[in-house]
Amino acid sequence: MARDCAKHCPVSPMKNSLLVIAAILLIIQAASCQRVRVETEVEAYPTESVDLRCQFVDGGNTKLTQVSWIWEPTEGQRDNIAVFHPTYGESFPESPFSGRVRFIKGTLTSPSITITSLKMADAGRYTCEYATYPSGNEQGTTNLVMLAKPKNSAAPVVVQASTSGEPVVVAQCEAADSKPAATIKWMGAVGGTENTTSKKGPDGTVTVRSDYRIVPTPEDNGKEVTCIISQRTQDKPQTFPMKLAVEYPPTVSIVGYDNNWYIGRTDAVLTCQATGNPAPTTVTWTVMSGPMPDTVQINANKLIVRKVDEAVNTTFVCEVKNRLGVSKHQVTTAVIEQRKITAGPSTAGIIGGIIGVVLFLLAIVGAVIILVRKRKQNAMNGDGPPKHKPPPPVKAGSSTEMLNKPVTDSVLTELTETQPFSNVYYETSGEPVTDLDACDDNTVGGGAANGGGPAALEDSIQYADVDEALPPYSDADDHHVDEPPSAAVARGESFVSAAMYV
Repeated sequence: MARDCAKHCPVSPMKNSLLVIAAILLIIQAASCQRVRVETEVEAYPTESVDLRCQFVDGGNTKLTQVSWIWEPTEGQRDNIAVFHPTYGESFPESPFSGRVRFIKGTLTSPSITITSLKMADAGRYTCEYATYPSGNEQGTTNLVMLAKPKNSAAPVVVQASTSGEPVVVAQCEAADSKPAATIKWMGAVGGTENTTSKKGPDGTVTVRSDYRIVPTPEDNGKEVTCIISQRTQDKPQTFPMKLAVEYPPTVSIVGYDNNWYIGRTDAVLTCQATGNPAPTTVTWTVMSGPMPDTVQINANKLIVRKVDEAVNTTFVCEVKNRLGVSKHQVTTAVIEQRKITAGPSTAGIIGGIIGVVLFLLAIVGAVIILVRKRKQNAMNGDGPPKHKPPPPVKAGSSTEMLNKPVTDSVLTELTETQPFSNVYYETSGEPVTDLDACDDNTVGGGAANGGGPAALEDSIQYADVDEALPPYSDADDHHVDEPPSAAVARGESFVSAAMYV
């Protein structure tokens, strides 16, 4: 029954929590009781040296009898590589470290060791173990990590332009004998694919190899791809830019014939242009109609006709070779009697451009002249600010005289002839006309025209002319008129009111 309960009865969450707490407390207690101090992990490189430190602290009444260094390359294998006894001294048992290990100080409390001429196979666990009384053995373990810098290399692979459409390896990149393994990436504008493999060595190092594949074409020759290798021991990734090497047979073309080989023309030239990888090694000129004419001169890839005649009315062939093949191109030259007049730049277009520029300049000059004349005319017409002081107004009589003057046909005629009517018209309805001169400044409380205040205008207005205009309600002798002007003002007759202060 108890067995069935153990199988089917679940452990309570509370019990699980207690177990975890107990395990943590045991770890903390073990750490606090650890009296053999060592480094947890040490990194080293082949052919170099490494120090493995060990120290016994807080010995108290504990008696240290002996200390040993034990190497564990793999699980289950333990080899003594160094022993120190306070009475018998140092001892180095037979091991792979014979002649390469020694104590730094050679004391029980600080039995650190040095290992020289390191190898990749030296990686593993190194335990510093004390034999003590009465507590028994106490130890500390250091993990030695052997690092290996990769041997990086990269190179393009020479290939021929594909005719099958199958991708081939055009570049390779390798990071050999590294620990830990390196990573390889590719960059390129040719749209290739990569294939990366790794192989582990007997000493624990790893070799990583990567191939870059494309379907090569002649256009891919000379294009650049880059291999990028990253590894733990490198400060930064190492890059290898490479130019692809795609071989292809030569391609050839003849240039220079302009359909204007007329009799008597001199130094007509044909050029045989060829490309290929590898570069073409030979260029051969031939004539399909027979031997080469006497007026023709060959200079490498150039065919020069010193003087055109009927003999060069033929077909010229250029043949180019490289290691991968042969390529030809031909051109037929037709000799004509007279020279063809080739059209040059359009004369009408040139003339039109010149006329357009001239018209544009004339328009600018005309605009400037019109602007200057307009400014002068405005200045002469007085449109601008006044250049002189205007003349003073002429006194024509007091407003009282004008108001008291009877309206007759002669008066109207005089007003019409001397003072033209303005554009302002007044209604002649039965509305009353306000007599602004009815009240005198001496009236108590002020005149009605001034709203009961004092007279608005006390001083006469002075002018620069000999004649001066007298203020309203004053006679020619500058005596104040006590009587207000008559209210019988004819409608339509002008009058002047007293000035007001607002």
